[in-house]
Amino acid sequence: MSPASSETPAPLLSVRDLAVGFGRGPADREVVHGVGFEVQPRETLAIVGESGSGKTVTALSINRLIDHAGGRILRGRMLFRRGDQTDLDLAQAPPHEMRHIRGAEIGMIFQEPMTSLNPVHQVGHQIAESFVLHHGLSTRAALRRARDALDRVRIPDAERRMRDYPHQLSGGMRQRVMIAIALACAPRLLIADEPTTALDVTIQAQIVALLAQLRDEIGMAVIFITHDMGLVAEVADRVLVMRNGAVVERGELDRVFDRPSHPYTRELLDSVPHFRRGQAVRAPRDGDRPAAEPGHATPPAAGTGPAAAARTPVLSVRDLSVRFPVRAGLLRRVVGVVRAVDGVDFDLVAGETLAIVGESGCGKTTIARAILGLVRPARGAVSIARPAGDRQDATRIVQMVFQDPLASLNPRLTMRSLLAEPVIATGAGVGDATVDHMVELLRRVGLPRDCLDRYPHQFSGGERQRLCIARSLMTNPHVVILDEAVSALDVSIQAQVLDLLMELQAERGLAYLFISHDMAVVERVAHRVTVMFAGQVVEVGSAACVLARPAHSYTRRLIAAVPSVDRAQRRRHFALDTSEPPSLLRPADYEPPPAIWRRLEQDHVVRAET
Repeated sequence: MSPASSETPAPLLSVRDLAVGFGRGPADREVVHGVGFEVQPRETLAIVGESGSGKTVTALSINRLIDHAGGRILRGRMLFRRGDQTDLDLAQAPPHEMRHIRGAEIGMIFQEPMTSLNPVHQVGHQIAESFVLHHGLSTRAALRRARDALDRVRIPDAERRMRDYPHQLSGGMRQRVMIAIALACAPRLLIADEPTTALDVTIQAQIVALLAQLRDEIGMAVIFITHDMGLVAEVADRVLVMRNGAVVERGELDRVFDRPSHPYTRELLDSVPHFRRGQAVRAPRDGDRPAAEPGHATPPAAGTGPAAAARTPVLSVRDLSVRFPVRAGLLRRVVGVVRAVDGVDFDLVAGETLAIVGESGCGKTTIARAILGLVRPARGAVSIARPAGDRQDATRIVQMVFQDPLASLNPRLTMRSLLAEPVIATGAGVGDATVDHMVELLRRVGLPRDCLDRYPHQFSGGERQRLCIARSLMTNPHVVILDEAVSALDVSIQAQVLDLLMELQAERGLAYLFISHDMAVVERVAHRVTVMFAGQVVEVGSAACVLARPAHSYTRRLIAAVPSVDRAQRRRHFALDTSEPPSLLRPADYEPPPAIWRRLEQDHVVRAET
């Protein structure tokens, strides 16, 4: 052995010629073909590629969870350097040994938190389970460590949230719980499968800072699976590009980003939406109105005729407030309320996209659920305009694409039945025309006809989200609420879906309520932007004004944290924020002081900060 090679540290994980298939015996269908890579201690390897490229199957194979998902390793070796400096071939390790490895030495953050968390256990006990199993702590001590874990991932009111069940948390908060579980035992290797998909950029920056801190403190290595190329540019040391189950390119971050050699890599990088701080927003619509301070009626349109008629809202929200009671004690008395949404106002007109942005848990999804009648507002009104002659129930005029695609699809039904459900709910039958409509929508979201006879679990996360978008359009709605609708999509499919949404909007005059944390996507699709923080609206205006000239401190912080593939912003270092996150828990009789608004421009208002 040469002196140079003797100085090379042994990799923490070495994967050689990994092949994974589904099925049994001769019928095995190979979906991952001869994948190989190494991960060094304190290194972050990013695996990128389109949905269905084999990224998640590769990740599940490393910790052998693929054995429980209908697949199996056909060939290859996966040598893992354990804490006692012995090598273990994960491909051949017996099940009892893998149980000791998972969680303690190899942690994993899954792509879909709602389906990864146990719905009948409180989240505090789910986190504490790792400490009990791998560290032998008592339940009381494990729960104390679980609370600290929730604090580290920036969940407000951690003590109270410990007693919540997964369905009581927003999608972003569920993702943070999953991250807390994966990091609980400080594993030597962390596999992060789309770990920040549901998180806004400020929380994402804090999670990235937390991972960097753990990597430096304990020598943790990270395999980061994502479709967010801007995030890759911030966290990765090396990049592995996969397509159709095979590796097509690998190398150091700067070489792959600046000098990609494979056409597919160049295509991925060309598809990345670039955030230009309001310089690339959609053209304003004819007759757009100036922004109104929340709590006041929108200024009336001047004149009459088509332009004025176009300003008639199809959806109006006035003083919307949603409260969730907090009960305690033997008699379960109300001891406080969570003010999830506090006095929100907006109008949405035909052909317009209003984006609502803000951190997970700020109330964005709660607004959507209140509009659909899934939660009951404590105060306020939601008005849905029904066009003359339209006999549809007003609630069917509004359709929603939910944040978690697998949780919103019935696992027992084929996609044919799932796409037919909205049509059947309107009282119509399912004939050849309906099936043709299904096929056309599938084609437009990039999926083949044979998807109709498959079940939800047979699709990747990105494919499921595309199916949900197609399903929402089956009844030709007037308003579509898109709750992180493109967050699970890789960049090339995301670009196609955004183009499709804007094309459908132009054709049918659809109004979109676009809930998102991706500021580059918001810049591309939104006409107006509403910024929320801790349940309240803090800034409202045209997309150009809010994104180019943010006035509220939270909006500025949100925009400053947007990841970028530009060389100057690669591997940015974010400081870990140890301050207490704002709490939405208030006394039952609490009423906030009246908001004071400042008008900065005709179409830009901001809430005064206290």
